[in-house]
Amino acid sequence: QVQLVESGGGLVQAGNSLRLSCAASGRTFSWNAMGWFRQAPGKEREFVATIDWSGSSTYYADSVKGRFTISRDNAKNTEYLQMDSLKPEDTATYYCAARGGYRSSTSQYPANYDYWGQGTQVTVSS
Repeated sequence: QVQLVESGGGLVQAGNSLRLSCAASGRTFSWNAMGWFRQAPGKEREFVATIDWSGSSTYYADSVKGRFTISRDNAKNTEYLQMDSLKPEDTATYYCAARGGYRSSTSQYPANYDYWGQGTQVTVSS
């Protein structure tokens, strides 16, 4: 059974940092692009960041560019999202996702992802 499990969410004050982790099990995702998405109450799920299978190519939403960093450790089958200079508008449930294709490229579109985690809550207070 393939699982993606996020961790690292919590409540922080604006300006502080959090590091999210997404641990995969059931299969290796070393050859797959992965990404992070978020969904705030009453809003649609939105793209945050994506990384290709090798880790050499990344892409960010404009709203988080320069503040968030996506990375991966293929030996651990895990991806990360370092979130710095957090703002109240970053409050959302954060989801990790993985594409199914071999050596898949980055994508900002949720429909291109085949595997999803259950989400972890991030709340940023002002």
